[in-house]
Amino acid sequence: MAQDNFSRVTEFILLGLSDTQELQLLFFTFFLLAYAMVLLGNILIIVTVRTDPKLASPMYFLLCNLSFIDICYTSVTTPRVLVALLSGHKAIAFEGCMAQLFFLHFVGSSEMFLLTVMAFDRYTAICRPLHYTAIMARRVCRALVAACWLGGFIHSIVQTVLMLQLPFCGPNTIHSYFCDVPPVVRLACADTTLTEWLMASNSGLISLGCFLVLVASYALILAKLRAHLSQGHWKALSTCASHVMAVTLLFMPCIFTYLRPAGTAPTSKYVCVIYTILSPMMNPLIYTLRSSEIKESMWRLRKR
Repeated sequence: MAQDNFSRVTEFILLGLSDTQELQLLFFTFFLLAYAMVLLGNILIIVTVRTDPKLASPMYFLLCNLSFIDICYTSVTTPRVLVALLSGHKAIAFEGCMAQLFFLHFVGSSEMFLLTVMAFDRYTAICRPLHYTAIMARRVCRALVAACWLGGFIHSIVQTVLMLQLPFCGPNTIHSYFCDVPPVVRLACADTTLTEWLMASNSGLISLGCFLVLVASYALILAKLRAHLSQGHWKALSTCASHVMAVTLLFMPCIFTYLRPAGTAPTSKYVCVIYTILSPMMNPLIYTLRSSEIKESMWRLRKR
C-alpha cells in the first residue's frame, strides 16, 4: 500500500513508567529531586571551575564541559516528564517527539565522546607526564571539545533523518517516558529491518567503540601504575576509579539498549532511567567527592 494512503500520525502518547497514582507521585518526587541535584551539582562545578584560577588544568576544563553537557542532557527529557506526571497530559506532538529524539542523541553522544577525551587526558597525564602540557594545551582541549559536539551532531542528524523517512500511520503509543529510537521505530507502518540495523550500527557501535577505548585507556593506566604505587599514583588511581564508575553507569545501559535492532526485544524503560537520570545525577558526586582540589575550591567559594 502506498504511503500516501495512510493518515500520518500527528502526536504520540507517552505512557510513562506507571499508571498507578501512588507510583506516579513517587516517580515525580524522584525525578524532581534527581533533576534538582543535577542542576545544582553541575552548576556548582561550573561556577567553581570558572572562578578558581587554581583549577585551570585541562582535566577541570573538560569536567566543566561535562557538567554543562549533563545539564543539557537531563533537561531534554526530565522537565517534560515532570509536567506529564503532574498534569497527566501524556501527548507529545510528532515534531516535538522528533526534536526530543534529536537533542537526546546529540547531547548524549557528545557526552560519550567527551568522556573518551577525558580518559585520554588521564592517560596522557599519568603515562606521558613530561609531554602532558604540550599534548593537552588549551587550544587542543578546545578543539577536542568542539570535535565532541560535532561528532554528536553528525550522529544525531543521521538518526533523525532515518526516523523521518519512516511512515507513522497507526499505533501512536510509546511505552516509555520519552521519545527514543527503539520504542518509536516499532510504531512505523513499514518494514524497518534495514533501518533498525543502520540505527544499531550508528548508536550501538558508537557506544561500544567509545567504551572499548575507555577500557583500553584505563587498562594502560593500571599497567603503568602497577609498578609505581607512590602516594601520587594512588591519587591518580583513585581518580581513574571514579571515572570508571561514571562511564559504566552511562555506557552499559546504552550498549544494552542500542546495540541491537529495535524489533528484536523491547527495551526496559526502567533501564533508560539509569542513563537519562542516574548517570547525570551521579557525575557531580563522583567527580567532586574524589577530587580534593574541587572540594577545597568549593570551600573557598563558600567562604567568599
